[in-house]
Amino acid sequence: MKITFKLYASLTQYLPTGTKGHEANIEVSEGSSPTQVLEENGVPAVHVHLVLINGLFIPHDERDNPLQEGDVLAVWPPVAGG
Repeated sequence: MKITFKLYASLTQYLPTGTKGHEANIEVSEGSSPTQVLEENGVPAVHVHLVLINGLFIPHDERDNPLQEGDVLAVWPPVAGG
């Protein structure tokens, strides 16, 4: 199934080769979870802070729920600043 995979800030390096910008349309296995997609793309769990699916925040304990065709998975690292 196809999803849109968006990575921001320092995480963009984990998008598929040839991706321009911060998002890619990718093919994932049916029933894949956000955690699985991140692992399959080499994104270190320690660098994952904010996860959204279709613009809705996904807490840590719900990141193993399956994605659906056409979902938009967006991920940000921890950020600091002021």
